[in-house]
Amino acid sequence: MILLIPAGWSLWLAPSGAPSLNLFALIMIGGILVSGAGCIANDLWDKEIDLKVKRTQGRPLANKKIKISTAFILFFFLLLISLQVVFFLPLNSRSICLSLAGISLIPIVTYPSSKRWFKYPQLLLAICWGFAVLIPWAASESNLNGGFSLLTCWLSVMIWTFGFDTIYAMADKEDDKKLGLHSSALSLGDNAYKVVSICYGLSTLLIASSAFIKGISLIFWPIWLIAFFGMQREIFLLKRLNDEKTKFSRHFVNQVLLGSLIWLGLILGNT
Repeated sequence: MILLIPAGWSLWLAPSGAPSLNLFALIMIGGILVSGAGCIANDLWDKEIDLKVKRTQGRPLANKKIKISTAFILFFFLLLISLQVVFFLPLNSRSICLSLAGISLIPIVTYPSSKRWFKYPQLLLAICWGFAVLIPWAASESNLNGGFSLLTCWLSVMIWTFGFDTIYAMADKEDDKKLGLHSSALSLGDNAYKVVSICYGLSTLLIASSAFIKGISLIFWPIWLIAFFGMQREIFLLKRLNDEKTKFSRHFVNQVLLGSLIWLGLILGNT
């Protein structure tokens, strides 16, 4: 869901308005397939590391329940099927969507290794998530001529992604430090919560700008306000909770709910 939400924001903010059921289904299917491929790529890169990290020891490649060859076959199969999805998109949109999909493979495949050489790998993940805005928009409009509305939606998603994945990385801080790996959670240190709070604030303000330019109806705004304060409340709760085992994963799940709430507001605002 965390990857499909930005696609939903993009589709309901595009100038053409709410997508057809066919287009919506294709984007959702494509998102699930690419997300699956990305997870496999991540597990292939990290199969040795995952075995040494408490949270990830049970992953099937780390504990050798699944063969590496099987993972590679499934990885390429998912990419192949996701490519086929593009050919079901409107004819005018196929070329630009294929180009964007091809470009997106670079950060998707590179991201899993970035924790070894880049102090802020979450920035690379944010770029990956940005394509979840660009591809649906291009599929809907056959172009990327969205102006300020597209720009603010795109930035909103990337900033939000950097924020929630920084929190997610906090669960592995001690293990990452021992293994010599990088994350924004480690690099930001004591400033991590403050930076994530700013990220959530900027992200929600940027998506509000997109909605305002689009002319989303008034019903969106009270829903947006709940999501805005909900994200800030999440940071407040993180500082107070002491259960390290569950608080970060719970925060991640709550971001799915809050992101979905904004999406719901956009859907209702388009009717």
